[in-house]
Amino acid sequence: MNNNNKPKNLFDELCKDYRFKEGFHTCINCGTCTAICPAAEFYKYDPRKIVSIVQTRDDQQIEELLKSDTIWYCGECMSCVTRCPRKNGPGLVIIALRDLSARLGYFTESEKGRQLLPLTHIMTGNILNYGYCVHPKSFKWEDHKESGPVWKWHTEHLEQSLARQGANYMGDGPGILRKIPQESLDELKAIFDVTGGTERIAIVEKYSKLKAEEMGMDMEEYEKQAFEYCSDKHFNH
Repeated sequence: MNNNNKPKNLFDELCKDYRFKEGFHTCINCGTCTAICPAAEFYKYDPRKIVSIVQTRDDQQIEELLKSDTIWYCGECMSCVTRCPRKNGPGLVIIALRDLSARLGYFTESEKGRQLLPLTHIMTGNILNYGYCVHPKSFKWEDHKESGPVWKWHTEHLEQSLARQGANYMGDGPGILRKIPQESLDELKAIFDVTGGTERIAIVEKYSKLKAEEMGMDMEEYEKQAFEYCSDKHFNH
């Protein structure tokens, strides 16, 4: 994918991100971050290498990183921050890399990066429509069969099940899973508008649409594949 918006220097662009400034210091390549990293146990993932690549300030290598699956393996648990002897935060560096990858549209070049579209729609849709990050109305058991038959029964008897647990599901007044007033939802939308959240949604959709066209798919097919498909190339065996 051609990108006419690419900045002159990717490292300088990363330096504008306050998370990068807080997380990127003098790496001594000791590998402590990788040793403590939960993601490195399962994925072909090495936060030490990521920091090492960024530290080269090599534009081509950083661009390859922005287009790779690698930066999407991190769970952002920040275990690395607690153990690094130089007070680096590879997790913070990862967040900055993800942000730049999204802004430049490079996320569509990797399998894991393309998952940003369904994740954006699900998370922001829940927040803007219901006021919650996770909401039962948007959870379809068919999309999460790994949750098992108990959760299937729960989704089929949602109101009955939540009532037994004392929730005020979609009800007025206080209580768990209560209906959030429209006034509050409007405030959430205003926060998204002011902080760049709405713009980020549009950017993710824009580049995803371009990639879908490149792959010969409509947006529904593209998003479904991004949500469901996972090759085995990512994992340690």
